[in-house]
Amino acid sequence: MKVFATEYLLIDLDREQWVCRCCNHDIGPARENYKHGLLVYERDPREIHDPILDPKYEFTFAPDPDWIRIVEYYCPECATMMEVDYLPPGHPLPHDLELDIDALKAQWADRTELEAPATGPDMVWERRHHGHSH
Repeated sequence: MKVFATEYLLIDLDREQWVCRCCNHDIGPARENYKHGLLVYERDPREIHDPILDPKYEFTFAPDPDWIRIVEYYCPECATMMEVDYLPPGHPLPHDLELDIDALKAQWADRTELEAPATGPDMVWERRHHGHSH
């Protein structure tokens, strides 16, 4: 069974794999950092954030590339952007998502797989009708 972890990232609980939601590409083991299975593109922040002042000035309000990089993560199969981090140059890839896979398996054992993420009233309705009142 596949469960939504983020907008574009699924976790296949049966195989314990991270999976791209768009193309079903296996990204890597779900007990490890999913970012290690993605393409990584480090960008100069000035490509994204244009200077407000004329670049002839030392301080233009654009992020200084000596201090910060924009790191983008893409599915290696379909090139869907999965995540973006703002990191100092040379910083290791952050491990920002670690799930209790055994608890997820137990939680989803009696549920049906969702075709799309469910949020808001749909999730509240489901909880109310499964004996949960909070």
